[in-house]
Amino acid sequence: MKYGIAIFPSKEVQDIANSYRKRYDPNYALIPPHVTIKERFDANESQINDIVKELRNIAKETKPFPLIIKKVSSFHPVTNTVYLKVQPVEELVELSDKLYNDKFPNERQFAFVPHITIGQDLSTDEHSDVYGSLKMHQFDIEDTIDRFQLLYQLDNGSWTVYETFKFGEG
Repeated sequence: MKYGIAIFPSKEVQDIANSYRKRYDPNYALIPPHVTIKERFDANESQINDIVKELRNIAKETKPFPLIIKKVSSFHPVTNTVYLKVQPVEELVELSDKLYNDKFPNERQFAFVPHITIGQDLSTDEHSDVYGSLKMHQFDIEDTIDRFQLLYQLDNGSWTVYETFKFGEG
């Protein structure tokens, strides 16, 4: 089964992201706005039980931290993806790094760029228009993150929460 680990920001932040995602993200219905902290990976039932134990330990050692968004950015020219750029605060980077140690499957395919996708699979012209107008916006979003979620992918491509891990709890 496919799994991933993500942070879901507050409803207020999700509402801001969804105001763009409704129009620009074909995956809008498959998963709420989120920050991926571990890319998708395959695991069987016994592996996932060990992973859950390790995630509980990581959550217990992690303190809440700020999620800060000031602007929009893009992965162009690699992909025509537009996103809310999440500042890579030390605690967020450390949390992601812990999910790539030898206790977890999969090596990191991409450098960790914390973000919330608001548009993807855009044509080049559409990307240029959307990114061109949104990069003029200043965002002043700050949220407190106090948990992360282990997700699994359903047959229809949507993602659902397997378990939530609250910081400071085991």
